[in-house]
Amino acid sequence: MFLHAHSGLRYLVLLFGVVCLGYALYGLLLRKEYTPRMMKLATLFAVMIHIQFLSGFAVLLSGRFSPALTGHIFMTLMAAAVAQVVSSIMRRKPQEERTYLPHVIGTAVALALVSGGILSIGRGILGSAG
Repeated sequence: MFLHAHSGLRYLVLLFGVVCLGYALYGLLLRKEYTPRMMKLATLFAVMIHIQFLSGFAVLLSGRFSPALTGHIFMTLMAAAVAQVVSSIMRRKPQEERTYLPHVIGTAVALALVSGGILSIGRGILGSAG
């Protein structure tokens, strides 16, 4: 049960990541003023990765650990950290100092780590086999 939920959640993580990255690129390339919507999207993306990490932890507790999962776990943890750090840093900056560039870079790195984590266990990013 946990494995299927964990596996399916990756689509939501990827969806939120692509939306977040798209919005950040849109704001950056068109030199838009930074909006609270960007912060909300970045926060939702970070929350989705955290939920994914916790669901993966539930899978581990259900007895499905193997040494081959070490890279998968590490990459997911790093993706969660990157997404969280960007949101946390931008939240602490005054509104007039916030820009889209950290979101573009952080979201792209987090998505690359998520994708690498999925591929590291032999799964396709959008399918069951790589």
